[in-house]
Amino acid sequence: MFLPKYPDNPTPPSAHTHIPTGPAPVRRGLPSLPIDQKTVVAVLVGGVVLTALLAAVAITAISVAVAAVVLRSLVRDQHRR
Repeated sequence: MFLPKYPDNPTPPSAHTHIPTGPAPVRRGLPSLPIDQKTVVAVLVGGVVLTALLAAVAITAISVAVAAVVLRSLVRDQHRR
């Protein structure tokens, strides 16, 4: 009852058949970039700066969270008195 009904005939093959006429085109990769010492230093300095900024944001977020918890407990103690 719940079984799918399949068609009696399979789908016919397509009328268009592709026949390659010549050799496959050669795919070239990306051009090589000259990497010198200044490029490496610039990338390393950029990575250090970004890492320092991320650490500063994380430390600031943690300190704000701790300050919020302390202020919340102080306000709660004031309301209980």
